[in-house]
Amino acid sequence: MLAEFKVKPSFGGHEKFAFRQSWLKKGIDAISESATLFTGDEALVTLGVGKNMVRSIRHWCLATNVLAEVGDRGRARALTVTPLGQHLFGAEGWDPYLEDVGTLWLLHWQLANNLQRSLIWQLVFSRYFDAEFTKKQLSAFIGKQLNRLNIVTTTGMIEREVDCLLRTYVPATRSQSSAIMEESMNCPLVELDLIRFTPADNIYTFNSGPKATLPVEIFGFCLLHFLAPIAQTRRTVHVDECLYHPDSPGQLFRLDENSVVEYLESLEEQTDGAVSLQESAGLPQLYLHDYASDQLEEAAFHLLTMYYQHAR
Repeated sequence: MLAEFKVKPSFGGHEKFAFRQSWLKKGIDAISESATLFTGDEALVTLGVGKNMVRSIRHWCLATNVLAEVGDRGRARALTVTPLGQHLFGAEGWDPYLEDVGTLWLLHWQLANNLQRSLIWQLVFSRYFDAEFTKKQLSAFIGKQLNRLNIVTTTGMIEREVDCLLRTYVPATRSQSSAIMEESMNCPLVELDLIRFTPADNIYTFNSGPKATLPVEIFGFCLLHFLAPIAQTRRTVHVDECLYHPDSPGQLFRLDENSVVEYLESLEEQTDGAVSLQESAGLPQLYLHDYASDQLEEAAFHLLTMYYQHAR
């Protein structure tokens, strides 16, 4: 349960910047050469950006789980490239220049599941159910959720987190000032079209329904990670859990029921029946036939490998 998480969340590490096309690759390359690069002034030269952006690149690499901290606590901790980061952005990476939309969906999933670095992303995509909203309404919701979790922060910090989240998914408008445009240069995740903005009404809307660019293998990877804790105690899962449950692919990707069912049907073929969709008492159920709970992570990675092999 979210209320039971033990890691203290951090806010503001993005320095109000949404991440940019080359940033994750830059972070991977830099840490591959020096595990402590982000602790010194040489990072400015190596990464070719200012101090605030150096901090932001570090944050986004950690938030998307392509880098991880090692050693003692604190901002000066050494970093290491994660297996996911190596496979995506390493020397022989699957998608080093972030050209595949499947990678964007995967990064979105990582952000929405990182309770330490991007808790606001998790709360918004997993636990906010209104179809449309204003910044004020979203900030008020976040404030209530943080209070429920006994997490103390400021109204200003919440507003900055909400602003950065929206800039991650909504393209900058021409009416914005040059300073704001610099802060909010379009993030690659804008391409996912998950949140839309109507300037005339100052209203944001979740784009719920089918996602034509979401590959079945990426959906499957995320689904198997979602199912791993469930599979420790049972082998059947109701489709509604994959659709509406907090942290589920249906919720985080804002899918409708038909879309989830179609993905589950395709996933049965992709896994040679190890995951299958069947009806029980007239209700659709997902069955985990061959996977033990401790095998789901390996099976998920296999789906990723299949996807990127076919994409090349």
